[in-house]
Amino acid sequence: MRSEKESAALATGKLRGRPGELWFTGGAMIREIVLYGDPVLRRKGARVETVTPEIRELAEDMIETMRDAHGVGLAAQQVGEAILLAVVDVSHDPECISYLRVNGEDTDSDSISPLVFLNPEVEAGRVTETDTAGCLSFPDLRGDITRPADIKARVETLDGEVLEIETDGLFARAIQHETDHLFGKLFIDRMSRARKLSLKRTLREMQQEWEYQKAKA
Repeated sequence: MRSEKESAALATGKLRGRPGELWFTGGAMIREIVLYGDPVLRRKGARVETVTPEIRELAEDMIETMRDAHGVGLAAQQVGEAILLAVVDVSHDPECISYLRVNGEDTDSDSISPLVFLNPEVEAGRVTETDTAGCLSFPDLRGDITRPADIKARVETLDGEVLEIETDGLFARAIQHETDHLFGKLFIDRMSRARKLSLKRTLREMQQEWEYQKAKA
């Protein structure tokens, strides 16, 4: 994990890494997923201004890490990097969406998966829906989350393209979930008050476990 200042330097292409880090490798690596308790999960990501080889390598690592954990999305904060970068892939279930348009053209999730996106701006639809959700940073914890059913997202790609994505279903929910992460918001923040109260002890124990592991390191 890097400090906030270092993550900002990474986003602008001014950080070249430190000796011994997993950052400089010949291929994609599975990174450790940050768990609840680590303050990086609450840190707003720095805007990515320059796509460096390090950013590309981070994206490759995140895809590999997401797949290894059987997830459908992963934000940079979840691997310790507070920058506006996330990956999403719902192509395993073509029926999880009813439509997908990219820059006004109808398409399918296979054509843009895995989606690696930077600096997202999400416009939410008016209709909401509630579904059970989980998060890789909260192992074994799930809850009902209400979100807009449809979204229009403006995102940047690693190659400098700007995509306008209109979709619904799991793809919309995953983009919203990861975008929340990028701005320091967690899925527990969107749970009902009653559910939050029921998880109070669990979250406290998770926080204590993170502090214990940090002290041991």
